[in-house]
Amino acid sequence: MRLLNVLVLEDNSFELMVLHKMLNAIQVFNVLTADSVEVAQQALANRGGVDIAICDLQMDGPDGLDMIRFLAKYRLARALIILSGTDQSILDGAAHFARSQGILLLGSLRKPMSPDALCQLLETYQDLVARGVQSVPLKQASQQFSLEELHQLAPGQRIGDTGTFAQWVAYYQPKVSFEGRLAGVEALVRWQHPIHGLMSPGQFLDAVDSAGLIEPLTWRMLDLALTLSSRVLRERGECLPVSVNIPPSMIERDDFARQILALLVRFGLPANVLTLEIVESPLLQAKTAHLEGLLRLRMQGCHLSIDDFGTGASNIQRLLQLPFSELKIPAEFVRGIGDDGRKSSVVAGALIMAQKMALSVVVEGVETARDYRALQALGEPTIQGYFIARPMSEVDLLCWIEERTKFGGIVRVV
Repeated sequence: MRLLNVLVLEDNSFELMVLHKMLNAIQVFNVLTADSVEVAQQALANRGGVDIAICDLQMDGPDGLDMIRFLAKYRLARALIILSGTDQSILDGAAHFARSQGILLLGSLRKPMSPDALCQLLETYQDLVARGVQSVPLKQASQQFSLEELHQLAPGQRIGDTGTFAQWVAYYQPKVSFEGRLAGVEALVRWQHPIHGLMSPGQFLDAVDSAGLIEPLTWRMLDLALTLSSRVLRERGECLPVSVNIPPSMIERDDFARQILALLVRFGLPANVLTLEIVESPLLQAKTAHLEGLLRLRMQGCHLSIDDFGTGASNIQRLLQLPFSELKIPAEFVRGIGDDGRKSSVVAGALIMAQKMALSVVVEGVETARDYRALQALGEPTIQGYFIARPMSEVDLLCWIEERTKFGGIVRVV
């Protein structure tokens, strides 16, 4: 770890010295120390960014939140560790604030930090670097484009033109079991824009929604995902399960189930290859016609997943109203679960409930070995996240699968 560059911001001189010595003891010698936000900012301005910033929250004058905002704005730290003697709820709030600013958070710990805890967080960082996360020093806050900016496609081309649909591409994120078996992939939309380059959903979905094109975009993702599954069936003799996010407006259409089943017939695929992840909305109602369509899909073998369970409109009432077969636990409950007993309790409770209801479970947002091991201690859901693999193009995914079939189909994650 001797090559790591670390900044320590701590206004207590004794605790600052202890942290400095602790870092030296685990072979980290490139350490900047600061007893105030102003000193820390000046040190970074003079010497450049660091790999990891360790920041106390509470101090006189500008505090740790000011420092977090500064780090995010000027991209001067690749990762962050929050340290404070305050209540756990405040630490959790600070962690959420850091992530909302686009910072890669390694952990938020109460004082005093133990050498073992510090060493584990540094190892987590090095593991992320080894897996390629160093290419994104700070998780970038997406630049959102307006409808007018996205209209600047090519001369005479506008959102909704046939050529635009071809620019909507699918990236695929694998899902695996704890035994290492590939359980399927989730299709995630990207826009290969001729002017703005490859854009993530946060940059364009609002504009696409404003243009009334969420449904055409979803049908495009369904078509791409089933095309991939059909290709794998032809080349390997087995279907690749795929999941696609579905907005409530599509479910509410009377012909939705018929169209989905017709699409599966066109690709020559069994219905159980497809999981529809329902993007929850307070407007989604379990009307008789909608329920009939979803029941018909389930009876034919399609899977139905309640996405981001426990957040927003996703709730137990909806779980009881509609014929779900899968519960998806969002990243918000998973990141840092190895160090947060409350998150562990929430996820454990969801797993027990799912088992009682005969629902399968997918846990997304698994990004570190520590969180992976914490989940393994709770049960054995299907897992998805950067610790397994980042979203990738179809070409890269097929190469990824090919490499793993050499080892009997086992995805080695530890």
